Amino acid sequence: MTLKLSVAHLTVDNPEQALTFYRDTLGLNLVGDVSNGPFRWLTLVSPDQPDVQIVLSQPHAGRTQEDGDTVARLLAKGSLGGAIFSSSNLDATFEKLRAARADIVQEPTNQPWGVRDCAVRDPAGNMIRISQA
Repeated sequence: MTLKLSVAHLTVDNPEQALTFYRDTLGLNLVGDVSNGPFRWLTLVSPDQPDVQIVLSQPHAGRTQEDGDTVARLLAKGSLGGAIFSSSNLDATFEKLRAARADIVQEPTNQPWGVRDCAVRDPAGNMIRISQA
């Protein structure tokens, strides 16, 4: 039996800003852009891991008004889960994030649990950690 991650979801409040961050700053490839009324779902993949999709969607997309409102409040607080990426060159990736004026949470640091990583927030406030591969 084989079990692999194929899709991960992140909630964003502004698809255009999210697209700029994930595509232009992090270097992911846009492979899907679907709109339904006022909502938009963006699907991106890493050039190095094209079989794992990251889907970005808005708080109210595919949810009831009440649930969307709850997700929007959690997103505004920065309380939703984020994502952890790895980079073959953490310092270069971090400098690219800094140059793009990403919201820096932590510069590259050697962690007590053995990894070297940094942390930023995407434009929606999701925590994005990047570790040295």
